[in-house]
Amino acid sequence: MAQEEQFPAAQSACDEYADLERQMSRQEVASDPNAMRKLGRRHAELSVIVAAYHRYRQIAEDLEAAQEMADDDEEFAAEAKRLESQLSAAEEALRTALIPRDPDDARDTIMEIKAGTGGDEAALFAGDLLRMYTRYAEKRGWTVAVQSENGTELGGIKDIQIAIRAKGNPAPEDGVWASLKYEGGVHRVQRIPVTESQGRIQTSAAGVIVFPEADEDDDEIDIDPKDLKIDIFMSSGPGGQSVNTTYSAVRMTHIPTGVVVSMQDEKSQIQNRAAALRVLKSRLLAMKHEQEAAEAADMRHSQVRSLDRSERIRTYNFPENRIVDHRTNYKAYNLDQVLDGDLQAVIDSDVQADEAERLSRD
Repeated sequence: MAQEEQFPAAQSACDEYADLERQMSRQEVASDPNAMRKLGRRHAELSVIVAAYHRYRQIAEDLEAAQEMADDDEEFAAEAKRLESQLSAAEEALRTALIPRDPDDARDTIMEIKAGTGGDEAALFAGDLLRMYTRYAEKRGWTVAVQSENGTELGGIKDIQIAIRAKGNPAPEDGVWASLKYEGGVHRVQRIPVTESQGRIQTSAAGVIVFPEADEDDDEIDIDPKDLKIDIFMSSGPGGQSVNTTYSAVRMTHIPTGVVVSMQDEKSQIQNRAAALRVLKSRLLAMKHEQEAAEAADMRHSQVRSLDRSERIRTYNFPENRIVDHRTNYKAYNLDQVLDGDLQAVIDSDVQADEAERLSRD
């Protein structure tokens, strides 16, 4: 059977890939950053399928040629056996590449970290999580921008919102959302708080919410200005004190959904409005995709990345230097390194569980 007939989806991906390259080479598109970003994201997504398909076809053609000569030459017979093994592996890699990915994987990410139960200790732990994600982002070559922050007098974090962004148009598997989408949920810590004089271990928690960042011109989400309630207030710092003398902070409420976004870390009210609107679009985009997944009974986000943001996903045990991911049963005794940004092995356990779950549905 011809490869085109066996893998029609792969051939369709190649055709779309070639068409995208033609579009991206046009002057009017190349000079439009928004258009290039959208086309580049899809181009990167398809490149994985195209590369896997080309490798599969090349090995299949080489195998066919070797088999034709195998009866007359022992070296070709041996080569045919070697290529048969390679073809099997290439076919499996192609089938894996063809499994539909989360369409948001290549997007950047908005993350919120909030102190939960545990008072000052929970706020200090929220600060530890912020440092962990910041260090991890640095290791991946991503940028981190604080969008809003409320701290405590002890140096902890009541709540913070950050934007984590990649450079250029990464392949979907290398996108920020592809890795960090598994981080949403309740993170529990067990340790002796700095405020504990008796040396007793205390359990506290912090919540993490993540959602893909919408593009400024994202046509999936259309917000009617009449549906917005905008309040202006004075920015505040740790302990609630004012950090400037102008009313530049913005609280934006989307009336139909009740979603509220506050932004205060930009230099002007106009900048805070623009940043708040983009975050609001991102929240509404995430809500839209989650609703679509639930209605389709597809659970595109997988069992690993639960939609239940109250789910306890991970425990950080300081006395034993142990970290446990409760969804994948991942366990390691290098908590100090994980909190310093060496988070990849933990995330990989989530990625692998997600891929296995998607393969089982194929």
